[in-house]
Amino acid sequence: MTLFDGIAARIVDTDRLSVNVLERVADDAATPPERTIVLLHGTVASSLFWQEIMQDLPRDLRVLAIDLRGFGGTEHMPVDATRGVRDFSDDVHAALTALGVERAHLVGWSLGGGVALQYALDHPVLSLTLLAPVPPHGFGGTRLDGSWLTDDAAGTGAGTANPDFVQRLTDRDASADAPTSPRTVFRTTYVAEGYTTDDEDVWVEAMLTTSTAGGNYPGDTAASTSWPGYAPGTSGVLNALSPRYFDVSGIVGLAEKPPVLWMHGTADVVVSDASFSDVNHLGAVGIVPGWPGDDIAPPQPMVSQTRAVLEAYRAAGGDVTEIPVEGAGHTVHLERPAVFRRALLTHIGYVGRPADPAPPTEAIILRSAD
Repeated sequence: MTLFDGIAARIVDTDRLSVNVLERVADDAATPPERTIVLLHGTVASSLFWQEIMQDLPRDLRVLAIDLRGFGGTEHMPVDATRGVRDFSDDVHAALTALGVERAHLVGWSLGGGVALQYALDHPVLSLTLLAPVPPHGFGGTRLDGSWLTDDAAGTGAGTANPDFVQRLTDRDASADAPTSPRTVFRTTYVAEGYTTDDEDVWVEAMLTTSTAGGNYPGDTAASTSWPGYAPGTSGVLNALSPRYFDVSGIVGLAEKPPVLWMHGTADVVVSDASFSDVNHLGAVGIVPGWPGDDIAPPQPMVSQTRAVLEAYRAAGGDVTEIPVEGAGHTVHLERPAVFRRALLTHIGYVGRPADPAPPTEAIILRSAD
C-alpha cells in the first residue's frame, strides 16, 4: 500500500469484519465531532484516492478514510446485495464505533455517496458531502421519478460490468494496453480529458485492490426476458446498487436533516444523464445492439434524478448546496482539489487557527437553500 507523507494505515477490528482505515499521523483522536471528517471511496477504488485531500486539509481537523468491504485493506467479505448498501454502511458504523466516533461529517464519492446517504438514514451525522454520488433510486433502470422500467430491474447490477475489465482486475493488470485495462478505464472514465498527475500509479494501485471473489465485485447475475437479457443477482457490489435493492430517496423524510453539499463534474461520463455505464444509454447510441427504444428502455437521468430528490429534501426543510464543476469528470476531488477543499471547509463551517492556510479563493458556483 503506497502511503503519502503523514498518512498511516491501521486495521480496526469490529464484530462485523476487520476494516482498514487511513488517518493522518498527527491527528488527535480526541478531536470533537464538529472537526471530524470521514471519507468514503467509490467503486473499484480504495481510501488511497483520498490521500492528497487528507494532506491538504487543516491540521486541527481529524480526517479518516475508510476502505469499504472488498476494497483496499479491509476484509474481503461477500456483499449481501438484497440489503442495498447496508453491509457497507453497517461496516462503517462498526468501524467508527470502535474508533469512538459517534458523529462526524461524512464525505462520499460515487458508491461512497450512496453509503453516506444510507448511513444518514440509519445514524445521525453532522453533514453530508456527496461527490458524483450514485443516484438515490439506484444505478440504471429507472425513470426520473424512480419508478422501475421492468419488474426485475433488467439491465442493472453485475451484468453491466465488462468481463474483460473484471478479469484484468483479477489479474492485477496495471498496463494500459487495452480499452478495458484499469489504467485506461481510469484515464477515460474516472477523470476528464486533460487531467495529469504524478500519482496515477497510486490511483491504479487502489483500483487493483478490488476483490473479484464471489460476492464482491461485480456480483452474480440472473436471466431476464427483458432487454438486454439479464437482471441483478443477490450478491456483489453492482447488484447492491441496483434499484431492485437500493433506494435512499427516503432522506427526504428525515426528521433531523443534515446539510448536504453535492458536487459533480459536468464532464462526468459515469454518473450522468447520458452515462456510458448505463446499458440503456449504450443501446441508444448503438454500442449495445437490440435496444428496444426510448419508450421501453430510456437512459436513466442520473443527475436530474439526484437534483429532484435533493430539491424535495430542500422543500422539506433541508439545506442543500449544489456545485457543478465545469469540465471535471467523475473525480472532482482529484481534478479540482482546491475547489473541493474550499467547498468542503465552507460546508462544515470550518474556522481555523491563524496558522492554518485559508481556503483558496477561486470562484465557485453555489446554489444553496436560499
